[in-house]
Amino acid sequence: MALTLARQVKPDTGELNGVKKAAILCMVLGAESAAKITQKLSPEDVETISFEIARMDRVSGDMAEAVLNEWLEIMVAADSLASGGLEYAKEVLEKAFGASKSHAMLRRIQLQLADNAGLQRLRNADPVQLGNMMRGEHPQTVALILAHLEPQHTANILKELTPLLGSEVVFRMARMEKVSPDMLQLIERSILAEADLSPTPGMSASGGPAAVAAVLNLVAPSLEKVIMEGVAALDLGLSEQIKNLMFVFEDLVGLDDRALQRLLRDVDSRELALALKSASNEVRNKIMGVMSQRAVMALKEEIEMMGPSRKTDIEKAQTNIVGMVRKLEDSGEIILNGGGDDLV
Repeated sequence: MALTLARQVKPDTGELNGVKKAAILCMVLGAESAAKITQKLSPEDVETISFEIARMDRVSGDMAEAVLNEWLEIMVAADSLASGGLEYAKEVLEKAFGASKSHAMLRRIQLQLADNAGLQRLRNADPVQLGNMMRGEHPQTVALILAHLEPQHTANILKELTPLLGSEVVFRMARMEKVSPDMLQLIERSILAEADLSPTPGMSASGGPAAVAAVLNLVAPSLEKVIMEGVAALDLGLSEQIKNLMFVFEDLVGLDDRALQRLLRDVDSRELALALKSASNEVRNKIMGVMSQRAVMALKEEIEMMGPSRKTDIEKAQTNIVGMVRKLEDSGEIILNGGGDDLV
């Protein structure tokens, strides 16, 4: 199938799911090379990718190049991990791509290598359905399952759990290390049987405070507060560990001016106005301090014209902006002043 090229500026492959990226990759590589790749996949995966190729009639040249570059980066990371382990991979990637970008790449490839094989049906299931299904499960069982889902999916499921259960689950996720593939297979078969879904092969993965922080960055501040209070009641030290790894809306004051300006390029003006309605004066002053006078006037007018807003809408806007910060950090476009590393 012909690849139609349309120039775009700095495409973001994060907007594409894995199937779309695989489809674009196959189109770029051509039929012969694509056949060598797809013959290692299951018939179901090949059918899904083929369907995506068939309905994809426009892919920009920049997007195709971005997908190809991401694939090459992943191949370098995966090969270095397989050849010499985590430390060797870190050394190779830092030399090839720099410290900031290599950190995000290594984190992403570890998740992909660990999680690619299983729980696919649960990853695609409705969060409300999963939340209802897990309410009767033991917190450790729920923690094992949620530790293998995407942070946003886990965050959506936490909204469906009671605060007490959510705190227990997050606490156990934060203390989790490696999971036995056999244990995960057993739990997975049980959950999938109850949900009338087909089980998939087992795997191993990690939880830990960082995984929990990534999830809690995506939930509403009110829910995050309740859950963290529950975790603190169980283990104050662990809750502090999680907090130190989190980035919340008020932490925008810690961004340098250049990083903040880069963030504001991606934020919709109405969403920014909504997010600032309940923000502290410190945050407001920090954000407006990097904007032009004209932009500041327009923002203030937007806030005034908006009138009363629901707390849930304000929290959603703030959560979305925090998500953008994390996305920019993962891509290496900004650096958060955290983690104890000195900037040179």
